[in-house]
Amino acid sequence: MRSLIIFSTITISMLLGIKTVTQQEAMASQYMFNGLFVNPAYAGSHKFFSTTLGFRKQWVAVEGAPQTMVASIDGPLMDNKMGVGLVVANDQIGVSRNTDIVANYAYNIKLGEGKMAFGLKAGFSQYKATVSDLTYWDQEDPIYSSDLVGQTIPRFGFGAYYHVPAKWFAGLSIPTLVAYQKDHKFNLNVHDASFLRRHYYLMGGYIFTIDDKWKIKPSTLIKYVKSAPVQVDINCNVFFKDMIIAGLSYRTGDAMVAIVQYQANQQFRVGYAYDYTLSQLGDYSKGSHEIMVGFDFGKDVPTVRTPRFL
Repeated sequence: MRSLIIFSTITISMLLGIKTVTQQEAMASQYMFNGLFVNPAYAGSHKFFSTTLGFRKQWVAVEGAPQTMVASIDGPLMDNKMGVGLVVANDQIGVSRNTDIVANYAYNIKLGEGKMAFGLKAGFSQYKATVSDLTYWDQEDPIYSSDLVGQTIPRFGFGAYYHVPAKWFAGLSIPTLVAYQKDHKFNLNVHDASFLRRHYYLMGGYIFTIDDKWKIKPSTLIKYVKSAPVQVDINCNVFFKDMIIAGLSYRTGDAMVAIVQYQANQQFRVGYAYDYTLSQLGDYSKGSHEIMVGFDFGKDVPTVRTPRFL
């Protein structure tokens, strides 16, 4: 119960406009399963349409810990010159719930061996908390006079992504570049506009081809938000026959992650990740579990297994 109160108090404080600093973007250990989760410029980066479904249960055994469900679809338009995508995500933490619905657009430019893409995202985040489900100290506090508190915030983001297929990739994204201000104005100063904080993501990776069976892909994702520690994901995945992928990740100050993925055929793939918590929550948690499934379709789907390098 103590953990539930802590999680819920933080979230309700955010809903009521009290300034807090926290990671506000949905977490995914298998972000490389679909780059659209972190960068809108990834939309349509392949020659076919791709769908992804995911579920994450974080900090098992901790009451009120986050649970995330996410679904996405993206694909190319205009002979691969443009890409579009849609992401729907739902986060539940204690008595609070956050729903994101975001549309993505990318424009591709041929550059050297690869493609340079610039992306925009537009959508909204809806935050709700069922206060009546809480046990609180001050029954007379006006904060708790309403059964349900919440707000809906339009948000806009930007991303850039360059990739040489099956060789290397790099990207930069700002998921919330502009947010909606309380006085009904859009504001580039996200800190003043709402309780949202501007996150910066920098990502990159390289694929080493050992032989016709083995590939190794080291990669990293750097996450920065003002007034919070920089977080770095250091990843290394091994590919066998473009069918079985196994990897390890280290997320600074947070977790070690084991990942296994299976490319069943040209269209279907499934992945699982287990996070071993390294923070103080590890004393109470039994780790985090994450499952992703993906399905590709369209006339240009490869005729052979093609794993998702990002």
